[in-house]
Amino acid sequence: MPRNATKRRPVVTAKQRALAAVEKLPADATIEDAIERLVFLAKIERGIAEVDAGRGVDHAEVKRRVLR
Repeated sequence: MPRNATKRRPVVTAKQRALAAVEKLPADATIEDAIERLVFLAKIERGIAEVDAGRGVDHAEVKRRVLR
């Protein structure tokens, strides 16, 4: 493969990501555990999408806001 060629990752659907997250839970996990994990992952994805769209706040700005 040429150096500048990009490797394409297979497209992973939201359903596939959810199923993978649930599969990684321990055998004794509750429905609440699964829901909590899925909500957590959804929030991470939402945050990444916001940063990708340029709506993030840089580290220096966060420090400035917190230290007021």
